Amino acid sequence: MIFLRPNSQIKVFIADDSLIVREHLVTLLDELAGVEIVGQAGNVAEAISGIRKLQPDVVILDIRLPDGSGIDVLQNIKQDKPAPLVIILTNYPYSGYRQRCLSAGADFFLDKSTEFDQLPKLFERLKQNAGSDPARSS
Repeated sequence: MIFLRPNSQIKVFIADDSLIVREHLVTLLDELAGVEIVGQAGNVAEAISGIRKLQPDVVILDIRLPDGSGIDVLQNIKQDKPAPLVIILTNYPYSGYRQRCLSAGADFFLDKSTEFDQLPKLFERLKQNAGSDPARSS
């Protein structure tokens, strides 16, 4: 679990195979004060490389990517110190995936079709909790 720095921009990296989803996320998050999109990726290799290079505070990660699984990305980046906070945002909200992602270190697990609009509230909560340990979503 990372500790967000108080009074600083939350640096966000988006990894999703859908350009439309990535663009929607950028539009949604650009409206939030204190949130900066630092990078994007459409596959596993780009995601791992970009996240390691840019060292975001938060990663929004899809499970299904064209060259592998977002779970592979999750397991890989959670080994880094400090590891970013990871929000899984998926069209596959099955309990098996949820448990596997949370066990691998995901901090939040959201369903794209029903919880997409919760992201602004989640980022507001993260900003309010900067400097402390954010509660994990179950």
